[in-house]
Amino acid sequence: MSKTGYFTHPHCRKHDMGPGHPECPERLDAIEDRLLMSGVGDALERREAPEAAPAQIDRAHTTEHREWLLAKQQSLSEQQRAGGPGHVQVDPDTSMNAHTWEAAMRAAGAAVAATDAVMAGELENAFCAVRPPGHHACRDHAMGFCFFNNVAVAARHALEHHGLQRVAVIDFDVHHGNGTEDILSGDERVLMVSFFQHPFYPFSGDRPHADNMVNLPVPAYTRGMEVRELIEHAWIPRLEAFKPQMVFISAGFDAHREDDLGQMGLVEADYTWITGRIKDIASKHAQGRIVSCLEGGYNLSALGRSVEAHLRVLADI
Repeated sequence: MSKTGYFTHPHCRKHDMGPGHPECPERLDAIEDRLLMSGVGDALERREAPEAAPAQIDRAHTTEHREWLLAKQQSLSEQQRAGGPGHVQVDPDTSMNAHTWEAAMRAAGAAVAATDAVMAGELENAFCAVRPPGHHACRDHAMGFCFFNNVAVAARHALEHHGLQRVAVIDFDVHHGNGTEDILSGDERVLMVSFFQHPFYPFSGDRPHADNMVNLPVPAYTRGMEVRELIEHAWIPRLEAFKPQMVFISAGFDAHREDDLGQMGLVEADYTWITGRIKDIASKHAQGRIVSCLEGGYNLSALGRSVEAHLRVLADI
């Protein structure tokens, strides 16, 4: 059995964008409940996510962005002490509460700590059950439920702290990872491959930014077998040629057919297959090194089942 880490922190549950918001604390509960019920959680090595260091954040984001978010958090805390509102908007569908800053720092910190543990050989691979998610967070602004780009922070950490020369970022969220593309586009040390529903939020990804981006826009109602064929023909040859030394996954599960935030038709068996193909690449070229970070997935039942399927492959159970 492989040694799979599971990084999370209670503060990731305290970030809350208000009643009825789909990116809710209950998402982490749904995952925990499913892992407990299935027994998969027993096979994982649980670790507490530390906070990322400012310098680690700044590898992927401008210092101004980080400081702006911190100032927003401090202003919000002052407002609350004076009896003011409990939230501050940062974009039309993204807001902060009193715990958002620490949750975001823990989410990015989980990805960095998972990278360190996998690089040290303590773990073969790892999953970060964290929120807020990250793949819409651009170099200089937050958007789309995201504040810091957890995967981009971790990928740059692997390159610049650990000295790797080639890392892959694989994004299977239903939405295009525009923030990750914004940060990593043109960085020849990184190959990013993704599929996503298009046209759809954030209405990007259909025009190639750089040679290191392999974007597969697909129409609504695309099903798993079509996605598998696209992966086999477009992702795999590029990944094989690139020979990544480590693989990072933006693991969004909102392409599931039960998820109302997208209109794609994947099921748990598709996430099993996709994770298996990613693991094949990592085993062949990257000594099995994978760090996967939770992105989307808003139908709580489908999310729990899909993460279970993903972790069963990572942990060989």
